[in-house]
Amino acid sequence: MTKEDNKISVFEHESIRYDKGEKRITKEQFLALEKYFGTGLPYYSLIYHGVQFNEHVGVIQVGKTVIEVLPKADKHDTDENKWRKILIGMLRTVRGFDVKSTSSSHLKIKPNTILDLYFEMFIREVEYLVHNGLIKQYRRKEGNVTSLKGSLQFGKHIQQNLVHQERFYVRHATYDVEHKLHFILYKTIRLLRQINTNSDLNGRIGSLLLHFPEMPDIKVEESTFERLVFTRKNLSYKKAIEIAKLLLLQYHPDLSSGRNHVLALMFDMNVLWEQFVYRSLSKHISSDTTIVPQSSKFFWKPENGRRTSIKPDIVLNKDEDNCVVLDTKWKNLNGKNPSPDDLRQMYVYLEYYKAERVALVYPGPVTPVSAGTYLHPDTGEKDTKHCSVITLAVEEEVKKWQENISQYFADHLKLTLKQA
Repeated sequence: MTKEDNKISVFEHESIRYDKGEKRITKEQFLALEKYFGTGLPYYSLIYHGVQFNEHVGVIQVGKTVIEVLPKADKHDTDENKWRKILIGMLRTVRGFDVKSTSSSHLKIKPNTILDLYFEMFIREVEYLVHNGLIKQYRRKEGNVTSLKGSLQFGKHIQQNLVHQERFYVRHATYDVEHKLHFILYKTIRLLRQINTNSDLNGRIGSLLLHFPEMPDIKVEESTFERLVFTRKNLSYKKAIEIAKLLLLQYHPDLSSGRNHVLALMFDMNVLWEQFVYRSLSKHISSDTTIVPQSSKFFWKPENGRRTSIKPDIVLNKDEDNCVVLDTKWKNLNGKNPSPDDLRQMYVYLEYYKAERVALVYPGPVTPVSAGTYLHPDTGEKDTKHCSVITLAVEEEVKKWQENISQYFADHLKLTLKQA
């Protein structure tokens, strides 16, 4: 099977089956996805002889086959290369991949999927760490030594060394590279050696295994990463550890047959779109305007129990009387009105944030901003409250796309931009 045969590309909300269709998975792969679905992950739903994807995009690797789920804001545009480039560009922006690090700011391969992107970034970070020398840390060690150091564990010393008077069973501190950060990185390198399908990365993974000290295997859980503490000394490890966390926690080995392991790197496009618009605005909006994501306010409280809050996606304030609330939605209206739920939500934001303007923000072909007006509850006539509907054109060049988004809001919502 060739490298291209090992990759299946579909768009969000599409389905794929093993019994029919131009793009198919095998029955064994479907059974692996069915088993993986039982973990409660919401990336797809099960259908007859297959799965149907939802708003999550990214990659799911089953065995050596990569299923790539791409975003699509226009049902007529089915250019896979274009949408793959857009997805990678958005992830670079939102996840901070384009931030200059102490290593290299450029990838050495052209990623075929975002899985290749993550693998190459992890390898690049670890290569940098190895090249600059792995850090050492103190750790507690207990066992037999030939010279007395640390504290003698008398009970175990008598038990183990009654006939070995040349040995001492002690507990002492040692300063070496054998610590949890390296346990995690080594485990991730070994995982990449097992699941990588990109031939361009095989040599670099093998080289890392040769040059990285062998470490004991550990069980990795969410709590493993929560207990890590980053200081000035080990801060250079943070990006590699973040990618390792993503890979290790999303990997589900096939314990029955050992062939159809599942690794999922999936992202909710609604969240990604929201964060992308926020990053685009915060990068270009002038310093006299504050921009806050997920600004929460309580608006209801039961007699007993917790309060309920509202949380718009983006709130901009230029001064006390100039508040703009934005809510982003990753869907194409196709000429229809926004949903009643979305419009009701924006009405609440007008009231609780005392906003001058609110707007729903969608991807899609640019159309004139629709400034819909809410109707007065008594007369049914137009009220003074408005909700704009904004569609932003999707572009392949991310930097230009971000500039256009900021300029669009500046033109239509009276925001000011930073001076070039």
